[in-house]
Amino acid sequence: MYAVSLKRDGRIRYKQSDVNSDVLKYLSYQIELEDRYTLRSFFEMVEKYELLGQLNSFLPTCIEQSLNCPEQGCESGMIDHLEFTKTVEMIGYPEKRLEIYSSMRGIYENDAVEIRSLQLTSLLDMSLKLGRLKHVVFGDRVDVFEFDTVFTLFEFIDGITWELSFHVTPEQCELRR
Repeated sequence: MYAVSLKRDGRIRYKQSDVNSDVLKYLSYQIELEDRYTLRSFFEMVEKYELLGQLNSFLPTCIEQSLNCPEQGCESGMIDHLEFTKTVEMIGYPEKRLEIYSSMRGIYENDAVEIRSLQLTSLLDMSLKLGRLKHVVFGDRVDVFEFDTVFTLFEFIDGITWELSFHVTPEQCELRR
């Protein structure tokens, strides 16, 4: 599988060269994140490559929110870093089906933490890492299998945007520890 590297400054690199045009052809490529890649890096990428900003109808709102955040210091003491993961869930009742979805969560002391109550101003400068694939069989959360996996550029953009679309809680209502 072809791979692109996502840089902290928003650049996308393929084979040691910056991607400057035709960014859409890289949507199916595997991604690798540069060390200390953040949510701010993600927004710099979708601003730099305007076509990427049109992939999800929620993304323009998320971009606007990110632009209204301070230029630095947007971190939360409630989590150590953010993790982007993928889940494959087999469901057997009432009808058999298979659901595949991506999500983003906070990690604090190696435990998953829900981040939907946090504002973008608490997440933007948090380190973002790629997690593993979780396989859930027939809703049994006790026997969850984890696997190494790859993420495509499209999955990454769409998954993060979907997750951030739930972050519309007014700042006054943000839950604190």
